[in-house]
Amino acid sequence: MDDRRSGARRAWARGLSPFSLRAFRILWIGHAVSAAGGGMTRIALVFSILAVGGSVTDIGLVMAGQVGTQVVFTLVGGVWADRLRRELVMLTSDLVRAAVQVVLAVLLLTGHAEVWHLAGGSIVFGAALAFFGPASSGLIAEIVPPEQLQRANALMSSCYSFFNVVSPAVAGLAIALVGPGLVLLLDAVTFVVSAVSLMMLRLEPRTIPAPGSFWADLRAGWAELAARPWLCFNLVVHTFQNLAVVAYFVLGPAIANDSLGGPSAWGFIASGFAAGAVAGGIVALRVEPGRPLVAGNLALILTAMPLLALAVPLPLWAIVVAAFISGTGDMFLDAVWRASMQQLIPGPVLARVDSYDWLISTVAAPIGLALVGPLAGATSNTSTLLLAAAMIVIPCALTALVPGIRAVRRLPDGRVVGPRQGVVDAPQAQPVAD
Repeated sequence: MDDRRSGARRAWARGLSPFSLRAFRILWIGHAVSAAGGGMTRIALVFSILAVGGSVTDIGLVMAGQVGTQVVFTLVGGVWADRLRRELVMLTSDLVRAAVQVVLAVLLLTGHAEVWHLAGGSIVFGAALAFFGPASSGLIAEIVPPEQLQRANALMSSCYSFFNVVSPAVAGLAIALVGPGLVLLLDAVTFVVSAVSLMMLRLEPRTIPAPGSFWADLRAGWAELAARPWLCFNLVVHTFQNLAVVAYFVLGPAIANDSLGGPSAWGFIASGFAAGAVAGGIVALRVEPGRPLVAGNLALILTAMPLLALAVPLPLWAIVVAAFISGTGDMFLDAVWRASMQQLIPGPVLARVDSYDWLISTVAAPIGLALVGPLAGATSNTSTLLLAAAMIVIPCALTALVPGIRAVRRLPDGRVVGPRQGVVDAPQAQPVAD
């Protein structure tokens, strides 16, 4: 018994080892505070729109504006995250988003807010977020040793998942007590805390190539991606998964309302997925597969489970369990994928490749959102959900047969290696000045 306890303690100590790094501790604290505020803001924005007389259509348009702007600017963000010190790119993004939330909060609190103000703020917010994401991925790779990257990414993602469970409930109570304006103001404070944490990192200047034209830098990122056919195949697989999994979010609430007891049933299902995401992060802290991309893609198959459970539909408890398992697989893939890319892609172009990764993987989601309803109307909910599940299971399973994906493996020391391709040409490297 003592040996088992001692082994469990060692396993947890190993899983939490990134916290031994001062820079990671500081970055994680800022991320955690910002994630807590972000989880509340998503709810506060909806009620802000309603509070100023907006409609359901307005809610959709405002949210689409934020996501659409993020898609448009993500490649730009990747280029600049490779050209500049990544912590400065993230810091600027935090301060811009803080300013947006302050302006919107003041407009709401003074009674001057209109829907177009909220839409404009969301557009600026989405653009700033497009710069933050690629820079964050690159920065983690700078401050964490390769053998600890999976654990570091799992800790960052688990923090986000945890607040996805907790923050909406807190936001509902806060909005009822003080209104959405003060919640947005609180979110602005969390961005300032994140910015301060980035100021405290004190990292050594990294060496980067002298920048060429914007389009040349963008082409260089694409060349790194295109030089890896196995990676391109994997991104296509993730595109299919994102195209299909939206059927869960579109048809799930309707099925819950009609057959499972109403909106509260969907709340339980959504909470099950979020709790599973937390569990997936915990699994990624302790399980480091020898073939990380094979294991991660096979775990992604689990995201088909709630689609299959809703297709019947099974009893509510079984769908909640399926959603929990789906969240676990999704988050495990996320941690494994990020850690692998951070080691397999050369540092000078990592942010650009990450931005292409995000764009290619997620661009299908809006298409899926537009097609699911008409397809279900022309066939049935069951047929649409079964088709969506097949679009996840079959491509993800096929990744295990791709030689390049199988060649990505973990060495005994914990580092991830794979096919050697796509060397960056950087004849005029120079340090970035403080």
